[in-house]
Amino acid sequence: MSKIKAHFATKIEPAVKDIRDFLAKHGDEKMGDITVSQLYGGMRGMPALICETSKLDADEGIRFRGYSIPELQEKLPSMVGGKEPLPEAVFYLMLMNEIPDDDHVRRLSNNWARRSIVPPHVFKAIDALPVSSHPMIQFNAGIMALATESEFARAYRNGINKKDYWDPTYEDAMNLISRLPRVAAYIYRRRYHNNEHIEPNHDLDWAGNFAHMLGFDNAEFKELMRLYMTIHCDHEGGNVSAHAVHLVGSTLSDAYLSFAAGMNGLAGPLHGLANQEVIRWIQDMRQELGGGLPSKEEIAAYCKKTLADGKVIPGFGHAVLRKTDPRYTAQREFALEHMPHDDLFLIVSRVYEVVPDILKATGKVKNPWPNVDAHSGQLLMHYGLVEYEFYTVLFGVSRALGTMANLIWNRAIGAPLERPGSTTTELLKERFAKK
Repeated sequence: MSKIKAHFATKIEPAVKDIRDFLAKHGDEKMGDITVSQLYGGMRGMPALICETSKLDADEGIRFRGYSIPELQEKLPSMVGGKEPLPEAVFYLMLMNEIPDDDHVRRLSNNWARRSIVPPHVFKAIDALPVSSHPMIQFNAGIMALATESEFARAYRNGINKKDYWDPTYEDAMNLISRLPRVAAYIYRRRYHNNEHIEPNHDLDWAGNFAHMLGFDNAEFKELMRLYMTIHCDHEGGNVSAHAVHLVGSTLSDAYLSFAAGMNGLAGPLHGLANQEVIRWIQDMRQELGGGLPSKEEIAAYCKKTLADGKVIPGFGHAVLRKTDPRYTAQREFALEHMPHDDLFLIVSRVYEVVPDILKATGKVKNPWPNVDAHSGQLLMHYGLVEYEFYTVLFGVSRALGTMANLIWNRAIGAPLERPGSTTTELLKERFAKK
């Protein structure tokens, strides 16, 4: 270790102790309407943003423009012969604040198909990376390469009136959404299928075509993609990926740069990477327990061991929710209909039965219930999409729907540059010493 690094290491423990002692004494005191503990707690739960497209209710779960997931499944158009809502429909709802009819959805789907041609240099940018690069690295490279096509950047350089900022932002957002499935599928086929790519089929809907380009033409898988893209599309404005898109977008960065920032956040283990962590944990558990279908008692023992080793049980808990995530429930209902005897589904179900009580018993967990990540990997594995490092890319494609609807509205209403204030521990100490 270098002398500079070693000297820095000596600073850490005293600083951590200093903050801990300060919070123990002053954590409940207020700075305006905010407690000191909230300043140090990652701003968790602090109302600080407007997000019109969705709201996360601690007791009821996510609502899109006021509609719950079961209501979306009931009210939004679906494919002929299918029953899952189309992602085009939920995007229309978020953007327009109106339930679309079949004609609205067909027109939007056709519009995205016309916009979906990806410039060749985007594929070249991805190909410049090692094939072994994590799919999220390749995904972000593709997004950044698409930024050369930004209508907003071009309009801003030419001196567009700020009241019209929404117009080229709308074009960028629609182009980005339309092209992301092609980029994501290219990465999947490059990394896992020897660069054997599948051309798009524009007779299919947005999610159905995505499934096709990935290499899955099973009708059930296409329905799963429609459900997956719908329930992952937005999660109010304070989660890392949505907030990052909003924050960077507030600087008037174009849709591509803003979305890339959000995807860097989504790639973190505490955010979108969690879905692959769930599958890895389940696979490790099965291997340690000798394979097959472990009993609830064996699963419970393994969960307790996971906690005793100072680790978390991935897929359980949520920063806001205080009940089973409705997105988890929607996926569970899909599994019960299409794969009720799948071994991996039965394991996920048994984990669901035992983990909440184990977490409650610790006395440290506010929400012991499963979130969306606890189930999504099992469904994908069932249909053969077993490469779990790619799962976060799927999440990212979906998250474009909500973040881009929000970005268009932010430009339409002239949302300001985001610039919260900050302070230091020393200044806080001085403030409360004077009291």
